Amino acid sequence: MFVIGLTGSIAMGKSTTARMFAEAGVPVYDADAAVHRLYENEAATAIETTFPGTTRDGKVDRSALRERVTGDPPALRMLENIVHPLVGAAREKFLKEAAAAGARVAVLDVPLLFETGGDTRVDAVVVVSAPVEVQRARAVERGLSPGEFEALLARQMPDAEKRRRADFVVDTSRGLEPARQQVQAILKAVTNMPKRRG
Repeated sequence: MFVIGLTGSIAMGKSTTARMFAEAGVPVYDADAAVHRLYENEAATAIETTFPGTTRDGKVDRSALRERVTGDPPALRMLENIVHPLVGAAREKFLKEAAAAGARVAVLDVPLLFETGGDTRVDAVVVVSAPVEVQRARAVERGLSPGEFEALLARQMPDAEKRRRADFVVDTSRGLEPARQQVQAILKAVTNMPKRRG
């Protein structure tokens, strides 16, 4: 099974692109959704122990947790040390199930793929991108303040660097149909690419 890592900075259209892979019949693992599930189950106790007052009714209160770790790199590292191993186990379970179901290609949708070294665990990387003015407009549309947008960007590798390291780039600035055509072209291209995972 060929594993694609899908990534892109905030408001670039990554979720829409992930949906296009799913519509093409490719199993897609959503790292953000996996974290949300963990926040409602097995990660909650460890997070409450480490960051008292950040859960309610056995589930993580995401805004309280965000308030607690934002601007505090050691706290963020402590949170990542709790969550990342659980996310890794969920990802491996997904890949085993996809392979057992006979999938030829699977997609790992991971916002911080490069930042967490996830690019070494996939066979090819697809970066979703758009010009910065499009990205900023989309972020504002979502209700992010300029400060929140800049803070999120600061945690992510610059788009230019992601594009440089990508095997494929999906440009979402030209609309849905061109993006869908790019996804189809990628799926065709990877059938002839060698796997590079260890």
